[in-house]
This record gives sequence, structure tokens and C-alpha cells, in this order.
Amino acid sequence: MLIAFSVAPSGTGRADGSVHDAVAAAVAVVRASGLPHRTSSMFTEIEGEWDEVFAVVKAATDAVMPFGSRVSLVLKADIRPGHTREITGKLDRLEQALTAREDDRG
Repeated sequence: MLIAFSVAPSGTGRADGSVHDAVAAAVAVVRASGLPHRTSSMFTEIEGEWDEVFAVVKAATDAVMPFGSRVSLVLKADIRPGHTREITGKLDRLEQALTAREDDRG
């Protein structure tokens, strides 16, 4: 399964509204998990079994809690039993499809 999630505090009391310290705490949890992952400017993706990815999301959320009075969690899951390495496989197939389109336009 793939999980894409974003977790951030609100009510931080910071004048600039920045949440980078809290996000760093969450990403540190993800990196320490040992699961395949990727972080972008908006989301972090994790790949693994149901219980292990949700345990990481919970721990990452818990790591953000001290940074504000509340926490927002956005989560999207792609549950596809029997498939692994989809964190890169999906992108590989996309790139192949784009290349094929370019070749067809020739």
C-alpha cells in the first residue's frame, strides 16, 4: 500500500505561520521507519503494509502535536494487495506512457 500524507500544526503562535520545524519532526519519524518513502513540498509518501504505514503516520502525527494547539492530517491511500515497489513503479509507468505519446507524435 502507498500512503500520501501531510501533517501540520495550527495554533503555533508563530508570526510568520511557518511549520517547517514541525514538518521536520514528522519527516524524521518517516525516515527512521526504514520504509520506502519520498517527501515533496506538499506530501510525504510511504510504502508498506497497512499496519506499518499507519503506525508511521500516527508516530509522525504525534511528533507534530507539541508544535501547536491542534494538528491537521490529510491522507490518501492506494491499497493494491500483491504489489510492491509501487512508490517508483507508478512513476516509471507514467514516464513510459509519456515517452510513448511523444514517439507517437513523432
